[in-house]
Amino acid sequence: MRKLIHNTEKINKYKERAKELVGKMTLQEKCSQMLHKAPAIKRLNVNSYNWWNEALHGVARAGVATIFPQAIGLAATFDEELIESIGDAVSTEGRAKFNMQQRFGDTDIYKGITFWSPNVNIFRDPRWGRGHETFGEDPYLSSRLGVSYINGLQGDDENYLKSAACVKHFAVHSGPEDLRHSFNAEVSKQDLYETYLPAFEACVKEAKVEAVMGAYNRTNGEPCCGSKFLLQDILRGDWGFEGHVVSDCWAIKDFYKYHGVTEGPVESVALAVNNGCDLNCGNLFLYLEKAVEQGLVSEEQITTAVERLFTTRMKLGLFDEPSKVPFSNITYDIVDLQEMREKNLDAARKTLVLLKNENNLLPLDKNQIKSIGIIGPNANNRRALVGNYEGTASRYITISEGIQDYLGQDVRVYFSEGCHLHKDSIENLAVRNDRLSEVKSVCEMSDVVIACMGLDPSLEGEEGDEGNQYASGDKRDLNLPGIQEEVLKTIYESGKPTILVMLSGSALAINWAQDHIPAIIQGWYPGAQGGRAIAEAIFGDFSPEGKLPITFYKTTEELPDFTDYSMKERTYRYMSKEPLYPFGYGLSYTKFKIDNVQADTEIVNDQGVNIKFTIYNTGNYKARDTVQIYIKAERSGTPNPQLKSFKKVELAPGQKKEMSINLPISAFSLCGTDGKRYVEEGLYTIYVGDSQPDKRSIELTGKTPFKLQVRAEQRLEIS
Repeated sequence: MRKLIHNTEKINKYKERAKELVGKMTLQEKCSQMLHKAPAIKRLNVNSYNWWNEALHGVARAGVATIFPQAIGLAATFDEELIESIGDAVSTEGRAKFNMQQRFGDTDIYKGITFWSPNVNIFRDPRWGRGHETFGEDPYLSSRLGVSYINGLQGDDENYLKSAACVKHFAVHSGPEDLRHSFNAEVSKQDLYETYLPAFEACVKEAKVEAVMGAYNRTNGEPCCGSKFLLQDILRGDWGFEGHVVSDCWAIKDFYKYHGVTEGPVESVALAVNNGCDLNCGNLFLYLEKAVEQGLVSEEQITTAVERLFTTRMKLGLFDEPSKVPFSNITYDIVDLQEMREKNLDAARKTLVLLKNENNLLPLDKNQIKSIGIIGPNANNRRALVGNYEGTASRYITISEGIQDYLGQDVRVYFSEGCHLHKDSIENLAVRNDRLSEVKSVCEMSDVVIACMGLDPSLEGEEGDEGNQYASGDKRDLNLPGIQEEVLKTIYESGKPTILVMLSGSALAINWAQDHIPAIIQGWYPGAQGGRAIAEAIFGDFSPEGKLPITFYKTTEELPDFTDYSMKERTYRYMSKEPLYPFGYGLSYTKFKIDNVQADTEIVNDQGVNIKFTIYNTGNYKARDTVQIYIKAERSGTPNPQLKSFKKVELAPGQKKEMSINLPISAFSLCGTDGKRYVEEGLYTIYVGDSQPDKRSIELTGKTPFKLQVRAEQRLEIS
């Protein structure tokens, strides 16, 4: 059990200290502390503090730090232990940088230890530009990985938080980016509680996350950063959240400028604070004094908010002698240490998803190759390594660099950028497809060709980010941009064995590639060490183990309107059409077999159901697999089989392992139209395998998950 998070006596002492300190402040001083850039109060020995910092996949925007794979890539690992260890590494570097910055009096933005991460919004639509910040489309997977990352960030010290995590964006938020400041996300209670809230609830109740950030949009008419339903009724009421709430940046201004729910800034700050928003990313809370004067907010409510904020600062040890705070002795030399680079490389290896491997083209044997071609706009693209909300690496290893470093002088490497990422030509004055002859020549000279295609954060990201070319950061469609597919077809027509490496933070409809290219790897945005990991995978130093945390659709035509927040026909849980690549799918260089599956009961009871099985490695490579358990309620109107448990296992060739997994009674529950969870009377099918039990997964893997059935004898409400 994690100590500090459950140490009520210690937390109460922090609250008492915060109450005493805040009780000495004037109204003006209290209001000033509710801005993300909180000024010093010298007479009370309160130092200035900037709350705004980011750590989505490494300490961001403040110089050198380890850049781990983007969150969507980390989600592909399906590895809770790995995610927690990365969170721990990030908070270690965060403390090291903070300690150094404090020594030099640097309290600028991105220099604190309150990290506005992770993002556990559901990636419900592949067009959403910020989807790569999330842990994918499934609420169960997002819950488990969100909890793990927060545990790593916040640490397990008995007395202090290592850093303060913040789960965002609460709630029902996933595009479109260009409408987010005025958009009203309309959602049923069933979808709200079944899909959009579970990850937030787990992060609050299990991980005891210190902060929650509201979203820009309205949800069912209420602006999220001032929503009584979300912030009071659910967050603090139903879930018992005791930390602080922060607005998304300048979101309070949207209340009157775009949502039109208030008359101006004074009413807006009153609405936010009265409903439990404690901290303003932005500067609109400068109007709080006026709101108090006009009787729109009580000073008691201001005091409560500031006490919450100072309780967090107390938990971080910011008001204690450094000698008492164990994290104060973390020195700057830990940042970018070789140990961190190795951890980053290990993470990058585990994110890679092998989508296709016809006739076992992969792994390549470098001893059988005299020349290799590397072609494509992402072959030497550093931006495609890192995603967004990133720090600065001391060294980036692109795919081209990784392969060249790996092969050394043993194999001749030919390189061509092939084409621009999204334009018709690389050189502005050149004709269309101006690298065509070079591409053909590289293919002609090479025994094997690695095609490096996809996206980078200039094409998918947050609205307003410099460089987003399309739709305010969202994607217009799921196609390879520009002339990438045309270049890929040229490579294919050369007749040379081709491996496609896709770098992107979201699903692309690579239908032609699936039909024609023999080997495909999804590399996501794999971090600063990504090129090295991809090279090692291609040449068989390890077997890819990643599984897709999102569905790859065949076209946007099968998707509902982007602004429709109903889950019907969205994600693997509710879609009726066949995907290109299903959620949970990913191949290996070896072969795994699951057998001897048994349940300890045929009746679902309070203890749930215990599943035992044996997993075998029947292939020739040491590798790790992800055992996945899905449950289907066998009655009309229920979702497709849903992920309810997963477990990583490593096996050598010929090795087997007996495993057991408990499925709690809640795993069999679904939400009713009232938003409450029920285990309904009837039959439930449990599927045990290393993929979904859908037709497409069976077709792609050649394996059918084992299934068994249990029964619930009566209706039970799950609290």
